[in-house]
Amino acid sequence: MDCNKFFQSKSFQIITWSIAAIILFLLIFNLGMIVGFRKANFSYKWGENYHQNFAGPQGGFFRDFGGRDFIEPHGVFGQIIKIEDSTIIIKSPDNVEKTVIIKDDTVIERFRETIKLTDLKIDDQIVVIGEPNTSGQIEAKFIRIMPGPRTEMPMGKPRTFER
Repeated sequence: MDCNKFFQSKSFQIITWSIAAIILFLLIFNLGMIVGFRKANFSYKWGENYHQNFAGPQGGFFRDFGGRDFIEPHGVFGQIIKIEDSTIIIKSPDNVEKTVIIKDDTVIERFRETIKLTDLKIDDQIVVIGEPNTSGQIEAKFIRIMPGPRTEMPMGKPRTFER
């Protein structure tokens, strides 16, 4: 049997494409496992460090995990309640406090203006996007200060209602 004919045959091409499809499937499956492991690991570490960070239950929350959802590790929206060096504590709308680590390459914006960490104030509403670390903290990549609610109508005229 001629090797060149075998490598050019339809059977060889089908076998090659089948093996490539199986390898691609396994790579995608493995990627899903890695993402799931990272989310589960973050939630576990966050719960174990809760007492240290926020004075929660001493043993953490995961003794009786009980089917609760995992904690979102890659960002937070909420109000700044504490600023200390390059760390800020955010209180989310569901009253969960998260620690955000700000690094030198973190971008902080108010509208379209890039600002510094020192421009952040307590009670500012912010959105943080970043990566989790093993201590259950978010290492910020991007922070945007959200404008507060409007208390006046445009042109400074208060709204009045008549009956």
